[in-house]
Amino acid sequence: MVRGLRVSMLLLAVLGNLAWSFSAKANFNGKLTVEIDGLKNKQGQVCVSIFASSEGFPSDRNRGLQKQCTKISGTPLPITFENLKAGSYAVAVFHDQNNDGTLNSNVLGIPSEGFGFSRNPEIRTRAAKFSEAAFLVAGPDTNIQIQLKYF
Repeated sequence: MVRGLRVSMLLLAVLGNLAWSFSAKANFNGKLTVEIDGLKNKQGQVCVSIFASSEGFPSDRNRGLQKQCTKISGTPLPITFENLKAGSYAVAVFHDQNNDGTLNSNVLGIPSEGFGFSRNPEIRTRAAKFSEAAFLVAGPDTNIQIQLKYF
């Protein structure tokens, strides 16, 4: 009976430590650094939006979790997002060459400025879906690279 009690206490201690470590990891605030490469020139700015769901992805920047535009200082260009909970995210980027805050396109709807998405999915006739660009933030520091595309 004493042996059974010791085993039960040991099992309880192990399970308690596991539960505490999982909850501690789930409550962290992580940092995401997005490294943007492939800029055609240094004109204008680069605008980056991070989304926590498919809602609004990739074109409705106002539905994104965080967004920022940064003047181009060099290439590759790093942009950092702070205070991200553990989870799945997708990033949309565009090279705003004329500083108007929108991804400009031609008469046919084809982007006339550079753009890109996390995980660099193949783009042919449509923008990436959230599921094609989604990645996991699961630690205190996450780094991704995005290669811009120009048509």
